[in-house]
Amino acid sequence: MTARVLIVDDIAANVRLLQAKLEAEYYDTLTAPNGRIAIEMAIAEQPDIILLDVMMPEIDGYEVCRQLKEKPETRHIPIILITALDGREDRLSGLEAGADDFLTKPVDDVVLLARLRALVRLKQMVDDLRARESSSRRAGLSDEALYDRQISATGNVLILDDNIRQAERLMLQLGEDHRCAYETDPVKALKIAAGRVDLVVLNLTAKAFDPLRWVAHLRTHEATRQRPVLAIINADERKTMLKALELGVNDVVPRPVDVLELRARARTQIKRKRYGDFLRNTLDRSLELAITDPLTHLNNRRFLDHHLNLAMARHNRGAAEDVVSVLMLDIDFFKRVNDTYGHDAGDEVIREFARRLSLNVRAIDMPCRFGGEEFVVLMPGTDQTDALHIAERVRSQVADTPFALADGRRLDVTVSVGVATSRGVGDSPESLLKRADEGVYEAKQSGRNRVIVRAAA
Repeated sequence: MTARVLIVDDIAANVRLLQAKLEAEYYDTLTAPNGRIAIEMAIAEQPDIILLDVMMPEIDGYEVCRQLKEKPETRHIPIILITALDGREDRLSGLEAGADDFLTKPVDDVVLLARLRALVRLKQMVDDLRARESSSRRAGLSDEALYDRQISATGNVLILDDNIRQAERLMLQLGEDHRCAYETDPVKALKIAAGRVDLVVLNLTAKAFDPLRWVAHLRTHEATRQRPVLAIINADERKTMLKALELGVNDVVPRPVDVLELRARARTQIKRKRYGDFLRNTLDRSLELAITDPLTHLNNRRFLDHHLNLAMARHNRGAAEDVVSVLMLDIDFFKRVNDTYGHDAGDEVIREFARRLSLNVRAIDMPCRFGGEEFVVLMPGTDQTDALHIAERVRSQVADTPFALADGRRLDVTVSVGVATSRGVGDSPESLLKRADEGVYEAKQSGRNRVIVRAAA
């Protein structure tokens, strides 16, 4: 797994050493001699990961890290602080500044490469989400205020440990910041992790079950694949730690556990998870808006075109049960409503019509706003008789009860409906809609407020 790594250090010899090690493992490298240039390069070059020295002139590594994590364009880039400082306060300062890890010199090459691989995997997933969500940001659909609320919200933490006393102690330690629960049964824990869990804290020294196998199971299930795991490990069990990182553990805390370090690392993992959630939610919202009519909240023509094409493709493969019907509905004298009562009243009529339409078709039917006062209902697996029955039900439900406007006025509204049903191999979505449209035209010509069936030629 290769990636672009930005190395930041004011000592040229340190930079050359790291460059040689990383390029030997086929990483691409960029370098910056100080914090100010590092920030500029991170924004411009968008590296996959940053290796950042702490002790630098002008701006130290902690401040560089804080600034990068505050900027929307760089906060997703993982940062590993590398320094000769190995004190507890130094490590906590780095984690509090937003660093994803803190390694001391001389750096263990195997551990460094393991951490790089783990963080690059995560970065690539985030990059994919960011690329798919970028259109939402350009359209102004990405809500930064929502992101801020999600990041600051209390997290849900699941602790998996066969030692009840230790699990309860971890609950107390993390409970000041988050809602915590513990489980000793790995099978139950796997089910719980599929729910609203922001972080799993796993005891890698557990004896009653195999923690590494549990991580492997977690990563193979779709519902839990992205769930972050913070593992507690004996400091001298280097081989286990490397295997855990390889299997997908996101971060580790050595025993004896430092409470402040545990809480700092937990916050980092939950923030990263919430950022991924924010990107997915924004993407889902933009996809929904792309296929939804904003006035009626029915599906729009883009949705109709896609699903009608799919339905007609199935029909043309010749399965008898894949017959397709469509209703095309046009509100009668709608221009008169706008001209007489105003466009606000027209919008009320459109919304109420959409509501009645939705209530009077079946769950399998797909009511869509076609444009203006025109609507289409796609009815998969529906023959002409059933389609005609539903069309008449919709027509009567519209005509029999006046539409009430917000100002108290009541309007009599009717609709003209055309019905068309697919008729064998060779029929097309365009011809099906055209027949339904011809039915609407005939209904208008013959007095409106009626349903006309147009059979295939």
